[in-house]
Amino acid sequence: MKNQILEQVKDAIRNPYAWPGGYPVYVVLTDGEMLCGDCARKHYRYIAYETNHPFSGGWQAAGADILYEGTEYCGHCSCELESAYGEPEAD
Repeated sequence: MKNQILEQVKDAIRNPYAWPGGYPVYVVLTDGEMLCGDCARKHYRYIAYETNHPFSGGWQAAGADILYEGTEYCGHCSCELESAYGEPEAD
């Protein structure tokens, strides 16, 4: 399970857009925060260590996911993350 999570993290770092579709992919941490590709790449050692060991320093990965819509910010550098469909329409 941990190896699968780290493989997802590596894939998100190497391929920041899903194929097919070209949707943006981000690393998701266990606390629900998302990381931009630059922060995930820079801090991969922390992510790998905390995902493999029961240590809660805030870097434990839950996997990788697509941000379909809405506004999210990187949990480390606070840059705005690109979403696939932008903001949801108000009713």
